[in-house]
Amino acid sequence: MTDDTESRLKAMIVERLFMRIQPEELESDKSLVEDYDVDSVSLLELVVGLEEEFGIVVADDDFSVQHFESVARLAAFVRSKRNSA
Repeated sequence: MTDDTESRLKAMIVERLFMRIQPEELESDKSLVEDYDVDSVSLLELVVGLEEEFGIVVADDDFSVQHFESVARLAAFVRSKRNSA
């Protein structure tokens, strides 16, 4: 399934976390925490970004490090939330 979820995610992540790279430089399968130094406060900022950008609700039960492991995992999470809405 090809959509623009990953590209929208990359743009949102770079913008919200004030990263000094271009969105397309974020590699989808690299760890956000280990490779891009995203910390717990940044993860909370990403939750707000997901809700605003994609119109989904991230419940406390959804907040799992696994979902925020990489852009690819985050995109899969967003797609699953949008499909179940």
